[in-house]
Amino acid sequence: METKIYKDKLEVAEAFSSYLKDLINVDHQVFIALSGGSTPKAIFDYMAENFKDSIDWANVHFYWGDERCVPPEDAESNYKMTVDHLFSKIDLPKENIHRVKGENDPEAEKLRYAKEMYDDMITKDGVPIFDLVILGMGDDGHTASIFPDSIELWESPNNTEVAVHPDSGQKRITITGQVINKARSVAFLVTGEGKREKVDEILNQKEDHQKYPASLVKPESGNLIWYLDKAAAQDLKG
Repeated sequence: METKIYKDKLEVAEAFSSYLKDLINVDHQVFIALSGGSTPKAIFDYMAENFKDSIDWANVHFYWGDERCVPPEDAESNYKMTVDHLFSKIDLPKENIHRVKGENDPEAEKLRYAKEMYDDMITKDGVPIFDLVILGMGDDGHTASIFPDSIELWESPNNTEVAVHPDSGQKRITITGQVINKARSVAFLVTGEGKREKVDEILNQKEDHQKYPASLVKPESGNLIWYLDKAAAQDLKG
């Protein structure tokens, strides 16, 4: 595991965008699971402005680690956010976008999306292998759409599950722990004072830290990078 700390969200966006550029500009197809949230939004804006013409966008296939069960034009859709801030500004083949169809029946969509990932990617032990899974972390320590009150979804034998937000009751489709931990690389993007407490508990491995789904991210490859700003990382040791 590696921890990278930057001054603010913009510096995180700049650094991670450069990392993504190098990951994508290779001589083979690249498969990436995206995250929602304000930090990815800043990254998408930066990439659209600075790397529009210097990345071989035809080389990368985009999926989502989780999605709210809403239509694609809904303001809460992770897909819509990505379209607004990145896809609409770059030359990306439509067939390279693999969205979760949040408008469909969640249980049926869970199965359809799992099959799409399985059919499109290299698999190991029945699990699709992403080149990169991008994750955020909520103030409650959740990641993807696996929340502390439903942490058992992490250990699901399925590649996707239907999750329920503990406060709103909103349904979501999420990839599970086995997909995250079999990825070739996993990157956390965590910024802001509101994440400080959970970053401290998880990365300093304080008592009961394993009750947070984000603490269970341990890719078999060992390639785990936390991209943090100073506000989120201020309690880290060393």
